[in-house]
Amino acid sequence: MTRLLKDVFSVSASKVLMTVFGLATSIIIARSLGPEKNGVIAALLVYPSLFISFGSLGVRQSTVYFLGKKIYTEKEIKTAITQIWFFTSIISVLSCFCLISYFSNEGEDIWLVLLAISPITFNLFNTYNTGIFLGRNDVASFSKVNWIPSFVILFLTVICVLVLKLDIKGYFFALIGGPMVVSLILFNKNKFLSFFTLNFNWLIIKKMISLGVVYALGLLIVNLNLRVDVILLDKLSTPYEVGIYSKGTSLAEYLLQVPLFLSAIIFARSAVAKNDKLFSVKITQLLRLSSMITIIGSVVLLLLSNYIILGLFGADFFESGRVLKFLTPGILFLTIFTVLNMDIAGKGKPWLAVKAMVPALIINIILNLVLIPDYGSSGAALSSTFSYFIASLLFLILYSRETKIPIKQIIMIKKTDFIVFKDLIKKLKQ
Repeated sequence: MTRLLKDVFSVSASKVLMTVFGLATSIIIARSLGPEKNGVIAALLVYPSLFISFGSLGVRQSTVYFLGKKIYTEKEIKTAITQIWFFTSIISVLSCFCLISYFSNEGEDIWLVLLAISPITFNLFNTYNTGIFLGRNDVASFSKVNWIPSFVILFLTVICVLVLKLDIKGYFFALIGGPMVVSLILFNKNKFLSFFTLNFNWLIIKKMISLGVVYALGLLIVNLNLRVDVILLDKLSTPYEVGIYSKGTSLAEYLLQVPLFLSAIIFARSAVAKNDKLFSVKITQLLRLSSMITIIGSVVLLLLSNYIILGLFGADFFESGRVLKFLTPGILFLTIFTVLNMDIAGKGKPWLAVKAMVPALIINIILNLVLIPDYGSSGAALSSTFSYFIASLLFLILYSRETKIPIKQIIMIKKTDFIVFKDLIKKLKQ
């Protein structure tokens, strides 16, 4: 079995566990708290999720790049990471607190706000650390720590929400516990205590942030495009509509697990690839195969959406079925962006994502402002689907120009895709 095949199985197993644990947690929260309280949770968590993407300053991606290219030593990068993490944690927590308090309709309960932002510090630390594993091309270790937060969150949700009946606060306690446990594991595993120092290597820090900020900007815009509908629903609609929307989107986004289970491998391998053009050709083959699987999953969701929603979340969330139907085509389009972007980002060119996502984000905001007042969660889903289509189409064009691979060659399924797939994995061995 080749190294890449082992990595694929490792990441796949991790993603499966994360999906199972995450779905189980989502079912518990839906059936225990109902649509309105789920809407409150979604509205409070949208800002922390954005700050984790931008507050991380793309340090994980720049860590992968600098370690993969052997530009700096692991010791130098670990020292820089600890220093960057200290300051970004403070800035992110304070900024997020202000955003929720002043811009969210759910920011009046100070305790809920504090609980919602508490995981930020741990999540940033974990994000920085996992970049070290990917930079070493140690996908197995990366996969092992990835599923732990989901399991801990599920376990604590059962205790705090079902047993202790702590309601929304109980779920937020669980969200703190998951990343905190992983932070303790990584702190010990990577021996970070010895890298805390006041001797700053400003050159490395500057270069990591300089490259990382571009990654972070790309991640922020991508995540903002995925989350702006929740922000606008919070402002223009009701917690009930936000709750209905959050459960529909949570199921639709599981379709992205098909390409995402390959994304960590694509990023790490691309960062160290000796032949960028050849690797990109192989990635387009993986894209076509993962897209076919995603299409099958999309058809299943479209046909069985109402039954799936009722079976998982209960009758209170019946309207989430409509959200799921409207959003599923958009997630299918987003598969193209997800896979191809990991290749381009691994080459150190994340700004291409910004060029594709900015116009799509603007369109998404305009459509949400027009549709949400009249159509609520359904309007938000339609806006997102159209936005994802625009983003993926633009990025496909940009990717084609950057890699010099014709669009037709990227998307057209070939008979050789099925025959070559096993050989593809063997040849990707380093």
